[in-house]
Order: sequence, then structure tokens, then C-alpha cells
Amino acid sequence: MADIWMPQAIKADLDDHAPCDPAFPPKAIAHITADRTATAAAPADLVPFADLQKLFTHDGKGKAPHILWDPFAGTFAQFFPATSRSKALRDLPGGTRTNRAGEVVIQIEALFFPFCRVKGKVFAALADTPCHGWQELNDWVRSWDVPDTWPMGQPTDFTSHRSARVWKSQGGWYAHAHVPENDHVDPGSWPVFAARMAPAEPFPGAAFFHTGQKSPVIAAMHRRLVAEDCDRYRPGDVIDVWEVDDVKSYAAWQQKLGLSGRDADGTPGKPSWDRLRVPHLA
Repeated sequence: MADIWMPQAIKADLDDHAPCDPAFPPKAIAHITADRTATAAAPADLVPFADLQKLFTHDGKGKAPHILWDPFAGTFAQFFPATSRSKALRDLPGGTRTNRAGEVVIQIEALFFPFCRVKGKVFAALADTPCHGWQELNDWVRSWDVPDTWPMGQPTDFTSHRSARVWKSQGGWYAHAHVPENDHVDPGSWPVFAARMAPAEPFPGAAFFHTGQKSPVIAAMHRRLVAEDCDRYRPGDVIDVWEVDDVKSYAAWQQKLGLSGRDADGTPGKPSWDRLRVPHLA
């Protein structure tokens, strides 16, 4: 059964749930936050993720999506469960219930505006960003039977293409620019669908990771940490035995995810383990 809360997301439940309409096929809606105006000649710094998360849990809760996604850091916050409608679309009285018209209508706001500046580099289009976390996001949306299709075409610019007939009859991904009753033209671009990930090793529990524990799971974790440039190992370390350099390497992974303090002490927890995607051992 699919998770109603994306495992990799910060849960920021607004406690304002309402059902979707299963008479329509499942959908995902792509937005950008577009919270600042910038140009190639006058770029602007990206707004911090925490600021947008706070907005959607306070003054902006009436327009909150399901997921806020930072494509630069690969971080997420989730405000509604997948089975509830969210509120990021205009929904006019008497028309199609845009926020509800699907078995699910999962709405994603990418933290982005054209010509935003991050660490001194300017990005004209969302698809030009690192798109960190897109694999996990794409897979979670797939788990709700949203097909990897754009019934109105994948967005490549800021123009609108709307068809109430297509909207009602076809599941898949829609740009905000494709949704009836709405006049926004975002997101302008979106990453291509990711290849499906191989199954990941389930989290074995924190108690599994103790000094001297020997397991092929630890060897697989070791290889993933090295691949993620979180290698704090020394020559001669035994890769399938949990020891002090595993703690240091895993702490580096937690720090890479933006964790700190006790959340980055080198002891694996389920959220960071799920993000590491250790290959499943048959």
C-alpha cells in the first residue's frame, strides 16, 4: 500500500483534510513557487526553504500544496496526505473541483523562480537546477498510480494549454498552466521522468547498528556512502562490519541531508536510511 505521507518529507500536517473524487483518474500537478520576480539582467537570491514552509503553514495555508520541494537541496515538506485534496489550485464554484478531480490530485510546488541565484549561480529554468530529490518524488507519485505522462504536453515555456475534456478524462502529470479555471502559466519546465529505482533495503532498525555487527547490509551501505561522497573510511576497514568509521561516514551522509545535532550523530534512522537507497539484498 502506498504511503500517504512521503517518507522523505518533513511532515507539516495542516489538519484540514478533505477527500478527492475517484470518478476522475489520478493526477499530479506541477507548480513553482514564483515568489520573486527576477530577470537575466537582475537575478535574485532564492528564498530559503524554511521561509516557504512557514508560509504554507501560516498565512499561506489557504493555498498550500501537498509537497514543497527544494530541487537544490533535495528536501521536502508535506502539508496534506496524498488522499486529501490540497489547495494550490483555483477552484471556482460550480465548475470542476480542480483540487479534487482525481483518485489523487498530488500537487507539488518546486522552490524556484526564473533567474534565481543559488551559491552565485543563476538558473533560468527549473529543469536547469540539480533537481535533487526528483527520483524519490517521482517514485512516490508513481506509487499512487499516477502515470508518467503529460496529457497536455510536458511544459517547456510559460504558456497555457488547457482542455477541460482532457483534464477530466486522462490521468498523469499536468502543469499549473494546463488546469481549467486557472490562469497561471507555471512551471515553465520540469525534469524528465526518472528511471524506476531498484528496490531498496528496508531499514533494519537502529539497534542493528552496533559495534561488531557483521552483515552484507553494512557492506551495501558502505558502498552507497562512498558513492555519495560520504567516505570517511580508512584503508583496511572491513566493509561488512559496523565500526567507528561507519559512524563517521553515516554522520557525513546525515549532514549532507541538512541534519544536525542528535539527528546527525552517525546512528542510522529510517528517514536518512530511506534517502540513502541501499540496494535490496535478495
